[in-house]
Amino acid sequence: MRFFILIISVILFSAEVNGQSLQLAQNFFDKGEYEKALSYYKKTLELANNNPQAYFGVVSSLQQLERFGEAETMLRDRLEASPQNSGTLIDIGHNFALQRDESKAEEYYQKALEALSENPRQAFGIGMSFEKYNLLDFAARAYQKANELMPNAGLELKLARIYGEQGELQKMFENYLDLVIKDEKYFPYANREFGKFITEDATAEPNILLRTTLLKRLQADPNPFYNEMLSWLYIQQKEYNKALIQEKAIYKRSAVPNLNRIMNLAYTAKRADDLEAAKTVTNFIIEEAPQSLKLRAKQLKLSLEVETASASDYAEIEAHFRSVIEEYQNAGATIPLQIDFGRFLAFKLEKVSEAENLLKSLLTNAINDYEKARIKMAIADVLVLQQKFNEALITYTQVQKMVKNDQLAQDAQFKVAKTSYYKGDFEWAQTQLDVLKKSTSQLIANDAMELSLLIKDNSLEDSTQVALKKYAYADLLSYQGKNEHAITKLNELLEAHKGEKIEDEVLFKQAQLYEQESMYLLAEENYLSILANYGQDLLADNAAWNLAELYANHLNLPEKAQQYYEQLLFNFEDSIYFIEARKKYRSLRGDTIE
Repeated sequence: MRFFILIISVILFSAEVNGQSLQLAQNFFDKGEYEKALSYYKKTLELANNNPQAYFGVVSSLQQLERFGEAETMLRDRLEASPQNSGTLIDIGHNFALQRDESKAEEYYQKALEALSENPRQAFGIGMSFEKYNLLDFAARAYQKANELMPNAGLELKLARIYGEQGELQKMFENYLDLVIKDEKYFPYANREFGKFITEDATAEPNILLRTTLLKRLQADPNPFYNEMLSWLYIQQKEYNKALIQEKAIYKRSAVPNLNRIMNLAYTAKRADDLEAAKTVTNFIIEEAPQSLKLRAKQLKLSLEVETASASDYAEIEAHFRSVIEEYQNAGATIPLQIDFGRFLAFKLEKVSEAENLLKSLLTNAINDYEKARIKMAIADVLVLQQKFNEALITYTQVQKMVKNDQLAQDAQFKVAKTSYYKGDFEWAQTQLDVLKKSTSQLIANDAMELSLLIKDNSLEDSTQVALKKYAYADLLSYQGKNEHAITKLNELLEAHKGEKIEDEVLFKQAQLYEQESMYLLAEENYLSILANYGQDLLADNAAWNLAELYANHLNLPEKAQQYYEQLLFNFEDSIYFIEARKKYRSLRGDTIE
């Protein structure tokens, strides 16, 4: 027994010593101290002659020291001992490549490929050996040859990935599509790899290649998978109407029709602010949907109508709300719709008392805390509208406690910060924002960062925060829908605080309000002023984008729009608007999009 324990102790001690030697060897190798690395690798190899890390450590160290003959001897001895291991042929070839003897290197690479004819099962190992030295062409040839010799080798995934690394996008797309058609389990792999190359820009080469490939395949084989991939592609490109065409095809060919995919498309279009496309998608759902889904679709359509309507449309929209609520007999399922109606009454029709009464009545019908929290959030928003800030803060805090781990709680916390900012309590607002800047929601984190910077930047030079309080009040007026009053207050601020830090923020906010009121020439003047005087500041790319959009969509000046899209491309490469600006610039320039 003692002898057995002694043997185990010796083995464990030897393993520990080997591990330490290998670590030291690797450290020296990484530092470029190859003689020391070689010494420690050799020491380990003497103790454990089958250790592959030590063996290749010795070979690599010899190669770094340009002792290629010794490295070759070791590799040939290894090949003689295991002639079936064709990966060693690649190692010998690489040794010649390091000596810039490319013809000799290729000779050994070819021998490794020829070995596949006798034993195609080596393909994975041979391919990996080629990949180790970044010999992707040879690795691809190895996998291709194995697939020909052994059709069920299962190396298509490796081959497709290599095509991607080589930039052979057409081959990559074709291989992944073949894989998914053969077996749906490969879809996540294909989608992930496609996502590395596909962008929002429909004119980019990878997008054009994938689109063309899918359309050709769809013509030859009406497989719904190709429609799904085309829909996915169009969604990446924010071409939601084109995505709808594909989704309709899938829906109509499905044995069990399901509108959930199309409903998701409607929400995606809305989140991307393509409200007209969202309306088109929603109209199709309302025509086709069963009663349960139809209510959700009608609610979405009403929210889109509210966002795109002018004051003259409000009476019709109010009637539409009341009609849908009555149609469903005021059922619990209409609570989300009635919350939207309450907001509409308060913010658009200025029927604040009716809105409050409606929302408070909904609390008695709410079936869970989440539904109650959503109703309370709407009530708090209406309280802010009335400048009942303390009541609103209490209500937002109640929402946070009711749904602690939900996204809604973070939304409520941001509204606590925004309400505190409206009432001039910038310190408490900043406390909330410091937490929210670390939010898992990118949108909340960005909004928190933006408001935090506004407060900080305009508190440094002005400890009394006079200008910031005036700006916050104008912002509140905008929240209340009193745009003309807000514009007047911002004008007064500009006159009283000309040249101060807050000026570009005021100009930008005012320009946005001008746009909402269709005062496009005044908006243009503000954006140009920002670019002329604050061209290096944070709002410069926003101003350039808004100006380009203004020229393209409202002032009918495509040449000027092109000029400012181009400015974004050359001066603001890190801008969130960069990809969309490139797409619109190319379109205005007349580039052909297949």
